[in-house]
Amino acid sequence: MQRRGGGGGGPENTSPSKCKNPGLYHGDHPRLAPPEHPPVAAMWQLLLVCFLLRLGPSRQQFPRPCATREALLAKECCPAWEGDGSPCGASSGRGSCRDVEVPQQPDGPQYPFAGLDDREKWPLVFYNRTCRCAGNFMGFSCADCAFGYFGVNCNERRESLRRNIFHLSGAERRRLVSYLNLAKQTISRDYVVATGTYREMENGSNPIFADVSSYDVFVWMHYYVSRSALLGGPGNVWTDVDFAHWAPAFLPWHRLYLLHWEHEIRKLTGDDGFSIPYWDWRDAQGCEVCTDELMGGRSPRDPSLLSPGSVFSSWTVLCSRANDYSDRGILCDARGEGPLRRNPGNHNRNVVERLPTSAEVEFTLSLPDYDTGAMDRGANMSFRNTLEGFGDPRTGVGNSSRMGMHAALHVFMNGSMSSVQGSANDPIFLLHHAFVDSIYEQWLRRHRPSPSQYPDSDAPIGHNSEYNMVPFLPLHRNREFFISSKEFGYEYSYLLGANQRLAESMRPYLEELRDVWPWLLLAGLCGGIAAVTTAAAVLTVRRRYAASPWLRVTKWKHLFAVPERQPLICSDSEETKQRNYQTTL
Repeated sequence: MQRRGGGGGGPENTSPSKCKNPGLYHGDHPRLAPPEHPPVAAMWQLLLVCFLLRLGPSRQQFPRPCATREALLAKECCPAWEGDGSPCGASSGRGSCRDVEVPQQPDGPQYPFAGLDDREKWPLVFYNRTCRCAGNFMGFSCADCAFGYFGVNCNERRESLRRNIFHLSGAERRRLVSYLNLAKQTISRDYVVATGTYREMENGSNPIFADVSSYDVFVWMHYYVSRSALLGGPGNVWTDVDFAHWAPAFLPWHRLYLLHWEHEIRKLTGDDGFSIPYWDWRDAQGCEVCTDELMGGRSPRDPSLLSPGSVFSSWTVLCSRANDYSDRGILCDARGEGPLRRNPGNHNRNVVERLPTSAEVEFTLSLPDYDTGAMDRGANMSFRNTLEGFGDPRTGVGNSSRMGMHAALHVFMNGSMSSVQGSANDPIFLLHHAFVDSIYEQWLRRHRPSPSQYPDSDAPIGHNSEYNMVPFLPLHRNREFFISSKEFGYEYSYLLGANQRLAESMRPYLEELRDVWPWLLLAGLCGGIAAVTTAAAVLTVRRRYAASPWLRVTKWKHLFAVPERQPLICSDSEETKQRNYQTTL
């Protein structure tokens, strides 16, 4: 595998190219430090990769077995399943290698080109044959179980619960942070990322891929799906294109993204019970998760950096310089581009007034139409467009002068999260999108839309119902994720019944109590022993010295007597009348 050279570049600017630049949620993008490439670290990384390549495959884009010259020239991604050694586990009935089917329905007018971008009619530019899995099997080699299933034959149902991050116990919060950091520090054993276009790869004869961590694969995926279209040469790009934003697939795409991320963390850690928590940001006055215990507090030295007390302060971002790549006409090369940045609340108030309110969420949920009109950022009274943040959350009118809902939180964070292409670098991205997904789930349950509500044609490119979502392998279609989360085996804690919600909110306190109850029991036993010992000693003393005249109570009683100043039952005096409950309160 060859790694693309070059990279780095200066800080992002906001000058448009071809059209208004949508690469930032707003124009205030932080200045990033130059990239660093320590040779010693790179050597150890290479050794680690060589070791990890010996381990078994999983699924995702681009799968290592499919990132070879042979696979690209054959345009086939049908790796063998380890269980029987046959492509896609065909000998065991898990799946088969099949021709890729792409929809022929017309796209909207927002992207007026054809045959220029690798993401068009995904994944035909790279592969025209992939594994199609049977039953509940899934994965680029059909080695895994579909979402919501587990077991040797993938026939056992899994039910998981995504919970409010503030309802996690202390141990669960520490586990979340450690899992995130482990994913960031572990080179992915399953797949690599493309750092060159198919044309630069000489139609597959010269593969250009890079190794990144398990966490950064997902950072790259979010960059790749939302990047500008490269039309050829420096600065020659089309920015008004995004295969996962500004159109109907926004919510299904991010639902699939979270499901894949959750699955990869379970595989990496061996914790099958792991679920992504959510941050309920309704009516929040600030970044409540920005503490060193959770997603990282603010640095006392630089308000745009994270506190040294947080593990996330050592994280390096990638694929965050959209304008630089556009100016140079290249893809992100997946190299480090400086520290993770965040400066919540110090954003442009003309773009975002504040974080979303409960009333705005309720108005958004009340909109009955999933999408309307041209199904882009100008869509009026569109649930999708209003939740995404380009429809006014009080009127539903599209192309709002101020951003709301989902986009408002990105702007509010005022750092790495503020760049559409680089926003997944910040782990808050996951907590935020889990809550956005929960609002999507509420809408699906409230309105019960028919499948026909999701558009078959004329949506912006990549967003029609049968379009294969970029850049996922195995393949998934947009409409497949226009259904309830229960179909994928997960639920949100605040959507449970009243009794279940109460039990869920009390659970972390009960777990903390469970962790300390042996100490409380020991303390109670020690206290009981001390009390019994003291009582026995007092009784012994009284029996032994009962005849001593100096211990008699009557002799000393007058020294401690206090004269009674008022009777126990007061008379109905004026003073008593004035000291009633009302005046006391």
